[in-house]
Amino acid sequence: MLSVNIGPFALSVSLLMLLAAGLVAAGAGYLVGRRQKIGIGSTLLDMVLAGGLVARIAFVAFWFDSYRSAPWSMLDIRDGGFMIWPGIVVALLVAIWRGWRHPVLRKPLVVGLAAGALVWGALFGTLRMTQQPTLPTLSLTTLAGEPIKLAALATDKPMVVNLWASWCPPCRREMPVLAAAQQQYTDVTFVFVNQGEDGSTVQRFLNTAQLDLANVWLDPDSALGREIGSGALPTTLFYDASGRLVDAHLGELSAASLTSKLSQLHTN
Repeated sequence: MLSVNIGPFALSVSLLMLLAAGLVAAGAGYLVGRRQKIGIGSTLLDMVLAGGLVARIAFVAFWFDSYRSAPWSMLDIRDGGFMIWPGIVVALLVAIWRGWRHPVLRKPLVVGLAAGALVWGALFGTLRMTQQPTLPTLSLTTLAGEPIKLAALATDKPMVVNLWASWCPPCRREMPVLAAAQQQYTDVTFVFVNQGEDGSTVQRFLNTAQLDLANVWLDPDSALGREIGSGALPTTLFYDASGRLVDAHLGELSAASLTSKLSQLHTN
Protein backbone atom coordinates (compact mmCIF):
# COMPACT_ATOMS: atom_id res chain seq x y z
CA MET A 1 0.00 0.00 0.00
CA LEU A 2 1.35 3.40 -1.02
CA SER A 3 -1.44 5.78 -0.02
CA VAL A 4 -4.59 5.99 2.10
CA ASN A 5 -7.70 7.78 0.89
CA ILE A 6 -9.33 10.12 3.40
CA GLY A 7 -12.39 11.53 1.67
CA PRO A 8 -11.24 13.11 -1.59
CA PHE A 9 -7.61 13.23 -0.44
CA ALA A 10 -4.93 10.56 -0.83
CA LEU A 11 -2.19 10.67 1.81
CA SER A 12 1.15 8.95 1.46
CA VAL A 13 1.57 5.98 3.78
CA SER A 14 5.18 7.06 4.38
CA LEU A 15 3.98 10.44 5.63
CA LEU A 16 1.39 8.80 7.88
CA MET A 17 4.10 6.53 9.30
CA LEU A 18 6.22 9.55 10.18
CA LEU A 19 3.25 11.28 11.79
CA ALA A 20 2.47 8.16 13.83
CA ALA A 21 6.09 7.87 14.97
CA GLY A 22 6.13 11.57 15.90
CA LEU A 23 2.94 11.26 17.95
CA VAL A 24 4.28 8.22 19.79
CA ALA A 25 7.57 10.02 20.46
CA ALA A 26 5.76 13.07 21.82
CA GLY A 27 3.46 10.88 23.93
CA ALA A 28 6.30 8.81 25.38
CA GLY A 29 8.30 11.94 26.17
CA TYR A 30 5.30 13.49 27.89
CA LEU A 31 4.73 10.40 30.05
CA VAL A 32 8.35 10.34 31.19
CA GLY A 33 8.45 14.07 31.94
CA ARG A 34 4.91 14.64 33.19
CA ARG A 35 5.87 14.81 36.87
CA GLN A 36 8.11 17.76 36.08
CA LYS A 37 5.59 19.08 33.56
CA ILE A 38 8.07 18.70 30.72
CA GLY A 39 7.11 17.92 27.14
CA ILE A 40 9.27 17.36 24.10
CA GLY A 41 6.75 18.43 21.44
CA SER A 42 8.47 21.74 20.68
CA THR A 43 11.87 20.05 20.46
CA LEU A 44 10.50 17.42 18.06
CA LEU A 45 9.00 20.17 15.91
CA ASP A 46 12.32 22.03 15.82
CA MET A 47 14.06 18.78 14.84
CA VAL A 48 11.63 18.25 11.98
CA LEU A 49 11.92 21.83 10.71
CA ALA A 50 15.70 21.99 10.90
CA GLY A 51 16.18 18.50 9.49
CA GLY A 52 13.69 19.09 6.68
CA LEU A 53 15.29 22.40 5.73
CA VAL A 54 18.80 20.95 5.61
CA ALA A 55 17.61 17.85 3.74
CA ARG A 56 16.03 20.09 1.10
CA ILE A 57 19.05 22.39 0.82
CA ALA A 58 21.38 19.40 0.46
CA PHE A 59 19.20 17.89 -2.27
CA VAL A 60 18.95 21.16 -4.21
CA ALA A 61 22.72 21.68 -3.93
CA PHE A 62 23.45 18.16 -5.18
CA TRP A 63 21.03 18.40 -8.13
CA PHE A 64 21.47 22.12 -8.72
CA ASP A 65 21.97 21.75 -12.48
CA SER A 66 18.46 20.29 -12.77
CA TYR A 67 16.98 23.27 -10.94
CA ARG A 68 19.05 25.92 -12.72
CA SER A 69 16.57 26.47 -15.56
CA ALA A 70 13.66 26.95 -13.13
CA PRO A 71 15.09 28.34 -9.88
CA TRP A 72 11.68 28.92 -8.26
CA SER A 73 11.10 25.16 -8.36
CA MET A 74 13.72 24.84 -5.62
CA LEU A 75 11.01 26.02 -3.21
CA ASP A 76 8.45 23.46 -4.37
CA ILE A 77 8.96 20.61 -1.91
CA ARG A 78 6.09 18.67 -3.44
CA ASP A 79 8.61 17.01 -5.76
CA GLY A 80 9.87 15.02 -2.76
CA GLY A 81 13.44 16.23 -3.20
CA PHE A 82 15.10 15.64 0.17
CA MET A 83 18.50 14.18 1.03
CA ILE A 84 17.62 12.12 4.09
CA TRP A 85 20.93 11.58 5.90
CA PRO A 86 21.99 15.23 6.23
CA GLY A 87 18.51 15.95 7.57
CA ILE A 88 18.71 13.15 10.14
CA VAL A 89 22.14 14.29 11.32
CA VAL A 90 20.96 17.89 11.80
CA ALA A 91 17.78 16.75 13.58
CA LEU A 92 19.86 14.69 16.02
CA LEU A 93 22.21 17.63 16.56
CA VAL A 94 19.20 19.77 17.51
CA ALA A 95 18.15 17.10 20.03
CA ILE A 96 21.69 16.89 21.48
CA TRP A 97 21.93 20.68 21.73
CA ARG A 98 18.57 20.94 23.51
CA GLY A 99 19.51 18.13 25.87
CA TRP A 100 22.86 19.75 26.64
CA ARG A 101 21.25 23.13 27.40
CA HIS A 102 18.35 21.64 29.36
CA PRO A 103 19.44 18.49 31.25
CA VAL A 104 15.87 17.89 32.43
CA LEU A 105 14.92 17.18 28.81
CA ARG A 106 17.45 14.39 28.32
CA LYS A 107 15.51 11.42 29.61
CA PRO A 108 12.17 12.37 27.99
CA LEU A 109 13.98 13.02 24.69
CA VAL A 110 15.88 9.73 24.72
CA VAL A 111 12.80 7.70 25.62
CA GLY A 112 10.57 9.57 23.18
CA LEU A 113 12.97 9.27 20.25
CA ALA A 114 13.57 5.59 20.97
CA ALA A 115 9.81 4.91 21.09
CA GLY A 116 9.24 6.84 17.88
CA ALA A 117 12.07 4.99 16.11
CA LEU A 118 10.68 1.62 17.22
CA VAL A 119 7.20 2.47 15.94
CA TRP A 120 8.54 3.74 12.64
CA GLY A 121 10.69 0.62 12.22
CA ALA A 122 7.75 -1.69 12.96
CA LEU A 123 5.48 0.15 10.52
CA PHE A 124 8.18 0.24 7.85
CA GLY A 125 8.80 -3.49 8.19
CA THR A 126 5.09 -4.22 7.98
CA LEU A 127 4.77 -2.04 4.89
CA ARG A 128 7.67 -3.79 3.16
CA MET A 129 6.14 -7.19 3.85
CA THR A 130 2.78 -6.17 2.39
CA GLN A 131 4.13 -4.37 -0.70
CA GLN A 132 4.13 -6.13 -4.04
CA PRO A 133 7.87 -6.27 -4.85
CA THR A 134 7.57 -7.29 -8.50
CA LEU A 135 5.84 -6.06 -11.66
CA PRO A 136 2.03 -6.33 -11.53
CA THR A 137 0.65 -9.05 -13.79
CA LEU A 138 -2.76 -7.60 -14.67
CA SER A 139 -3.65 -7.02 -18.32
CA LEU A 140 -3.74 -3.49 -19.73
CA THR A 141 -4.64 -2.13 -23.18
CA THR A 142 -2.64 -0.27 -25.80
CA LEU A 143 -4.06 2.79 -27.58
CA ALA A 144 -4.73 0.46 -30.50
CA GLY A 145 -6.99 -1.64 -28.26
CA GLU A 146 -4.67 -4.64 -27.91
CA PRO A 147 -4.20 -6.37 -24.53
CA ILE A 148 -0.71 -6.15 -23.06
CA LYS A 149 1.09 -6.72 -19.77
CA LEU A 150 4.01 -4.90 -18.17
CA ALA A 151 5.99 -8.13 -18.37
CA ALA A 152 5.91 -7.78 -22.17
CA LEU A 153 8.41 -4.92 -21.84
CA ALA A 154 10.42 -6.47 -19.03
CA THR A 155 13.88 -7.05 -20.42
CA ASP A 156 17.21 -6.44 -18.75
CA LYS A 157 16.47 -2.72 -18.39
CA PRO A 158 14.99 -0.80 -15.44
CA MET A 159 11.37 0.31 -15.84
CA VAL A 160 9.47 3.43 -14.80
CA VAL A 161 5.68 3.10 -14.64
CA ASN A 162 3.69 6.32 -14.42
CA LEU A 163 0.00 6.29 -13.41
CA TRP A 164 -1.75 9.41 -14.67
CA ALA A 165 -4.94 10.96 -16.05
CA SER A 166 -5.52 13.91 -18.38
CA TRP A 167 -7.81 15.67 -15.85
CA CYS A 168 -5.03 15.64 -13.20
CA PRO A 169 -3.11 19.00 -13.09
CA PRO A 170 0.13 17.63 -11.55
CA CYS A 171 0.06 14.77 -14.07
CA ARG A 172 -0.06 17.27 -16.92
CA ARG A 173 2.69 19.40 -15.39
CA GLU A 174 5.11 16.52 -14.93
CA MET A 175 4.44 14.88 -18.31
CA PRO A 176 6.99 17.01 -20.26
CA VAL A 177 9.63 16.07 -17.66
CA LEU A 178 8.87 12.38 -18.14
CA ALA A 179 8.73 12.76 -21.92
CA ALA A 180 12.17 14.36 -21.93
CA ALA A 181 13.51 11.59 -19.69
CA GLN A 182 12.12 8.94 -22.04
CA GLN A 183 14.11 10.49 -24.86
CA GLN A 184 17.26 10.91 -22.78
CA TYR A 185 17.40 7.66 -20.82
CA THR A 186 17.22 5.05 -23.55
CA ASP A 187 18.49 2.42 -21.10
CA VAL A 188 15.27 2.76 -19.08
CA THR A 189 11.80 1.64 -20.21
CA PHE A 190 9.07 4.20 -19.52
CA VAL A 191 5.40 3.16 -19.47
CA PHE A 192 2.52 5.62 -19.09
CA VAL A 193 -0.60 3.90 -17.77
CA ASN A 194 -3.67 6.11 -17.98
CA GLN A 195 -6.18 5.58 -15.18
CA GLY A 196 -9.89 5.49 -15.95
CA GLU A 197 -10.06 7.20 -19.37
CA ASP A 198 -10.76 5.92 -22.87
CA GLY A 199 -8.39 5.90 -25.81
CA SER A 200 -9.88 8.88 -27.63
CA THR A 201 -9.58 11.09 -24.54
CA VAL A 202 -5.98 10.07 -24.02
CA GLN A 203 -5.04 10.54 -27.68
CA ARG A 204 -6.71 13.95 -27.75
CA PHE A 205 -4.69 15.05 -24.72
CA LEU A 206 -1.42 13.81 -26.24
CA ASN A 207 -2.15 15.65 -29.50
CA THR A 208 -3.12 18.88 -27.74
CA ALA A 209 -0.07 18.79 -25.47
CA GLN A 210 2.15 17.80 -28.42
CA LEU A 211 3.61 14.90 -26.47
CA ASP A 212 5.37 12.14 -28.38
CA LEU A 213 5.37 9.28 -25.92
CA ALA A 214 6.05 5.59 -26.37
CA ASN A 215 4.22 2.93 -24.34
CA VAL A 216 1.04 4.85 -23.50
CA TRP A 217 -1.42 2.27 -22.20
CA LEU A 218 -4.97 2.28 -20.90
CA ASP A 219 -6.33 1.03 -17.61
CA PRO A 220 -10.03 2.02 -17.86
CA ASP A 221 -10.97 0.42 -14.52
CA SER A 222 -7.95 1.89 -12.64
CA ALA A 223 -7.07 -1.66 -11.64
CA LEU A 224 -3.34 -1.00 -11.50
CA GLY A 225 -3.79 1.75 -8.91
CA ARG A 226 -5.78 -0.61 -6.71
CA GLU A 227 -3.29 -3.44 -7.15
CA ILE A 228 -0.31 -1.35 -6.05
CA GLY A 229 -2.34 0.31 -3.29
CA SER A 230 -2.35 3.90 -4.52
CA GLY A 231 -5.36 6.11 -5.10
CA ALA A 232 -3.17 9.15 -5.72
CA LEU A 233 -2.38 10.60 -9.13
CA PRO A 234 0.22 10.86 -10.35
CA THR A 235 2.00 7.83 -8.93
CA THR A 236 5.32 6.74 -10.39
CA LEU A 237 6.88 3.33 -9.77
CA PHE A 238 10.57 2.55 -10.26
CA TYR A 239 11.62 -1.05 -10.98
CA ASP A 240 15.18 -2.27 -11.37
CA ALA A 241 16.38 -4.48 -14.22
CA SER A 242 15.22 -7.62 -12.40
CA GLY A 243 11.67 -6.27 -12.03
CA ARG A 244 11.98 -5.47 -8.32
CA LEU A 245 10.24 -2.37 -6.98
CA VAL A 246 12.99 0.01 -5.84
CA ASP A 247 11.04 3.20 -5.15
CA ALA A 248 7.68 4.88 -5.60
CA HIS A 249 6.73 8.54 -5.78
CA LEU A 250 3.29 10.02 -5.11
CA GLY A 251 2.73 13.42 -6.62
CA GLU A 252 4.44 15.57 -9.21
CA LEU A 253 8.04 14.84 -10.16
CA SER A 254 10.53 17.57 -10.98
CA ALA A 255 13.49 17.00 -13.29
CA ALA A 256 15.74 16.83 -10.22
CA SER A 257 13.65 14.35 -8.22
CA LEU A 258 13.17 12.15 -11.31
CA THR A 259 16.91 12.17 -12.02
CA SER A 260 17.70 11.25 -8.41
CA LYS A 261 15.34 8.28 -8.54
CA LEU A 262 16.64 7.12 -11.91
CA SER A 263 20.13 7.13 -10.43
CA GLN A 264 18.92 4.63 -7.81
CA LEU A 265 17.84 2.24 -10.56
CA HIS A 266 21.38 2.04 -11.87
CA THR A 267 22.91 1.43 -8.45
CA ASN A 268 20.60 -1.47 -7.52
